[in-house]
Amino acid sequence: MISIENFTSASFEKKCDVVTGYSNYVTMRKVGDSKVYLYHTGRFFIEVYYSPIYQKVLMIHPFNDSASLEPYAEMVSLGDLSL
Repeated sequence: MISIENFTSASFEKKCDVVTGYSNYVTMRKVGDSKVYLYHTGRFFIEVYYSPIYQKVLMIHPFNDSASLEPYAEMVSLGDLSL
């Protein structure tokens, strides 16, 4: 599997290959008019910023810190865990 360092320096096409072929979709959130799709590779997370208006990917952002997951925290429900 690719490291976050190699992913960061990879071409746009290679990043798309990793997202579609080697990552698991987690969730989606809206930021303004854009949609941000969250994926997990098993080693790090990837945000894909997509514009429905222009019908194209605006940015691909990899990260591995928990602070970057905070925007997704309110979307997660622990009620289904039967704790």
